[in-house]
Amino acid sequence: MIPHTWRLSISALRVVVAASFLAIYYLSIRSLLQLPALIFAAYLCYSVAALWWRPLPGRKGAIATIAADAFIALFWAAIYSGALGNPQLWFWVSAAAWAFVFYHAETFHDLWTTAGLLLLALAVLLAIPSASSSNLPGVVAVAGAMALAGCVQKRFFEQRLGHMARQNVLLRSDAQRARDMERQRIAADFHDGPLQAFIGFLMRLELLRRLLAKDVKMAEDELVQLQGITKQQVNDLRAFVRSMRPADVDGDSLAASVSRLVEQFQRDTGVAATFSSTDFDEPPETEVALEIMQIVREALNNIQKHSKASRVMVSIGKNGGALEVTVDDNGGGFPFSGQYSLDELDLMRLGPVSIKRRVRTLGGELLLDSRPGEGAGLRVRVAS
Repeated sequence: MIPHTWRLSISALRVVVAASFLAIYYLSIRSLLQLPALIFAAYLCYSVAALWWRPLPGRKGAIATIAADAFIALFWAAIYSGALGNPQLWFWVSAAAWAFVFYHAETFHDLWTTAGLLLLALAVLLAIPSASSSNLPGVVAVAGAMALAGCVQKRFFEQRLGHMARQNVLLRSDAQRARDMERQRIAADFHDGPLQAFIGFLMRLELLRRLLAKDVKMAEDELVQLQGITKQQVNDLRAFVRSMRPADVDGDSLAASVSRLVEQFQRDTGVAATFSSTDFDEPPETEVALEIMQIVREALNNIQKHSKASRVMVSIGKNGGALEVTVDDNGGGFPFSGQYSLDELDLMRLGPVSIKRRVRTLGGELLLDSRPGEGAGLRVRVAS
């Protein structure tokens, strides 16, 4: 897509060239009734009209437009004679006209069209005695060569832009897919957690209502149990809200952010959680650190919801030139046993889906160690 300002600049330059042709011819011949003057006048009218609209839209119209510009420039060179005026003025106007023609060709046309125009111009100019005896063919050759170089560069940038546009489409598609998966995860977490708890709470309230009419002592015991359930629901909702908050590493190192996340998990759940770290290179991009934070957060959230663990250990450090994050617990583990890589988990459709997706986005490695009844370990390695 050519910017409107570029189109307007070419149209304005065409008017200047056309007006120059007509003015110089009139000042030399002192007549506007001869055929060359009429041709230049018609070209000037066309140039002025092109300021407001494109007389010939489409590719055929573009070819016809550049052909008209080249024809007028060749026509100007062909009608030159000593009586037309100052030869130096004729030369500089001709050079300016051809500079405009090749600027037009470079902007709107491809390499082959520009090359064909250059060969045609040189062939015609060398056949015109007044032009071939001057430096005009050399000037045209230089202008044409510069236009060809511009066409090559334009084609390179167009290919780059096309590649970037395709990449943008793919990234937008990946972003949309990630949003959909995140919505599904949130819906599933809400359905399995707070929603089920509220449904159970509602059923217990109905039971309490019936007990109040029959046995007040049992109703009081049921009320105490409901208070405990309410506290648990508050903790579950806090964990759910915490999992929805975006990870924040601004102003802190990754180790400090993960340490704060582990401390918050321990305060909210009452599960003993420890964090350790060794020297490692900070991720060069903030997005990588945010993804690692989300992996740790989701791992802790899964431990709270499913493992019934009493102890959690999180560590981060450097291993073999890569950043390694581990999360271990002493809970119930996964329903399968053994150590599995990311590809193996995908093949068997096992393991935490969201964490696997984030690791694959980072181009990292994942190792899941499941020990049913004894706990589980999650190890993530990301190149630093």
